[in-house]
Amino acid sequence: MGFDRARVWKQKGCKTLVFVSPTKGKLTFEKMFEDIVSFVKENPEARYKIIIGSDSQTKNHVYFVTAVIIHRLGKGARYFYQKRMYRKINSLRQKIFYETSLSLGVASRLAGKLAESGYDDLNVEIHLDVSKNGQTKELIREIVGMVVGSGFDAKIKPDSYGASKVADKHTK
Repeated sequence: MGFDRARVWKQKGCKTLVFVSPTKGKLTFEKMFEDIVSFVKENPEARYKIIIGSDSQTKNHVYFVTAVIIHRLGKGARYFYQKRMYRKINSLRQKIFYETSLSLGVASRLAGKLAESGYDDLNVEIHLDVSKNGQTKELIREIVGMVVGSGFDAKIKPDSYGASKVADKHTK
């Protein structure tokens, strides 16, 4: 698929890509998880939703951003994002499937960690960058099926703000 920054980082001895918190800076996956748990512990009676969405932007390369949002329903949220760069991808289908696989990878890892830590009651949604209008409408059934088949709830535009607003904000 072209330049893989994750592979280069692994070759240099780095184990994982970092997540960025707008307030706390660069965090490992483990530190991001600790911050999510800390946010939940601040108000354990509240209802929460974990949202994961990915978006991409093509310039000289393709930039993929995956956002993780912990939403305290009706009372605010925190988010983290991870950015990757690849050489140009010409196929919209390939780009959408890759965005979805990035979201599924983070969601699976996060759901596993939540289950291990006793927070398996937190609902995890994957927000997809597809819409009933436009070029991606033919992909909806396959992409939603991929997510639901993996055990997660799927949202498409206009309800997929994790991808279309939060992740999109950091692709520019």
